[in-house]
Amino acid sequence: MRPARFQHSYASDLPDRLYARTDPSPVSAPRLLELNENLATELGLDADWLRSPDGLELLAGVRFPADVHSIAQAYAGHQFGNFVPQLGDGRALLVGELVDTNGKLRDLQLKGSGQTRFSRNGDGRAALGPMMREYVVSEAMYALGIPTTRTLSLVATGEQVYRETRLPGALIGRVAASHIRVGTFQFLAVRDDTAGLRALADYAIARHYPHLADAPDPYLGLLNAVVEAQARLVAYWMLVGFIHGVLNTDNVAISGETIDYGPCAFMDAYHPATVFSSIDRDGRYAYVNQPRITVWNLARLAEALLPILGTSVDGDDDGLEQAKAAIGSFQARYETAFHEGIRHKIGLFSEQPGDLELAADLLDLMARNGADFTLTFRGLADEIDGVGPVRDHFIDPTAFDGWAKRWRERLARDPENTPDRAARMRKINPKYIARNHRVEAAIVAATDDGDLGPFRRLLSVLACPFDEQPEMEEYAQPPAHEERVLQTFCGT
Repeated sequence: MRPARFQHSYASDLPDRLYARTDPSPVSAPRLLELNENLATELGLDADWLRSPDGLELLAGVRFPADVHSIAQAYAGHQFGNFVPQLGDGRALLVGELVDTNGKLRDLQLKGSGQTRFSRNGDGRAALGPMMREYVVSEAMYALGIPTTRTLSLVATGEQVYRETRLPGALIGRVAASHIRVGTFQFLAVRDDTAGLRALADYAIARHYPHLADAPDPYLGLLNAVVEAQARLVAYWMLVGFIHGVLNTDNVAISGETIDYGPCAFMDAYHPATVFSSIDRDGRYAYVNQPRITVWNLARLAEALLPILGTSVDGDDDGLEQAKAAIGSFQARYETAFHEGIRHKIGLFSEQPGDLELAADLLDLMARNGADFTLTFRGLADEIDGVGPVRDHFIDPTAFDGWAKRWRERLARDPENTPDRAARMRKINPKYIARNHRVEAAIVAATDDGDLGPFRRLLSVLACPFDEQPEMEEYAQPPAHEERVLQTFCGT
């Protein structure tokens, strides 16, 4: 059975300077390692066909069906604060777009598919390890309810790639609401391409925010919508201890999805200054800096949009003031989402004075006592009656005892009954996250021994992050000292 037919609205509706038509680069011995069958069904794709020789040729970028006209997208970006006027898909191809079972248009992109016009002297390929990391973490984020790109497939190429050493090659099928980035708008703005900016903004509105089409100033509406989406997204990250690692403007999606999983990781022991990325030597993208740097990135989007933002009724250009107001609204939007989330994480479902101070005090105690981020919040549901093990996560358990006394006094002033509160807390605070040492162990097993068992078990556990899984209890535990993984890598 043939899969659903692909559409190509990005190429048909937008100027060709935003992409380069690119044929696939065949690989020698492709082998399907993992197929996300649930996602395939959601996309209207036949899983059996995808597993067939013809389906594997599609997923491996060997040969595409006749209705596929693959492209590499162009974009610019600020990378660690330094502007690069042309980046683009240097190792990825947009196969096309599919209408999913919810009527939403979704991109299918092959990442690691070979050189394009934008490769900048790279080989265009990817190693198995980074592709496995993106598969695991993106699917973990999806299960946590956080907006994200997803992974349809993992394919071994049968070839080697050369980084610091020789590594097995692989590519993934990445699914996204779209791959339009802040950097896509920057690509046009730096070229003074006002017509292109207007076309891209119209396309982004039609695809992601169609309710803005008839707004008095749809482009200002687009900026505000992206600010809102990113404020909520970063709040979600902060509430689960996720660190993106490379929050460059080319890694910020207009859709509000998490995109480009490189040196990303979840914290074990909580500390606001935590950094994992090997290339983030100054902590620009540290956990605590993610809201601030997102504002900076959104300001770059506002700058790019300035040529098409509205004018006042008397003809004066007020686009700059409108843009400033939109960017200035980020902090309040972020705090609204984060404050509600952090109150709920500690079981406070009605708002009272002092709640945020109580939550902040807990985070401060966690940072000073090396407490595990995930297990501390998860364990609070068992602590309502004072029977849980949370204090054991603290270097000084008495520090938690003092806070817990204040917390229980606050709970007593809340109308929620204990069983209902505990159940709600367990639906908010995951037990299982993609812990770095587990991800690395799965990568090592696959890379060194060809064993995908740890990878598949990890995917299975992470698919139900809020459920008790007694037989998988070890996956909830933080790493032993010798298991800690303190540095992650881009894999480019």
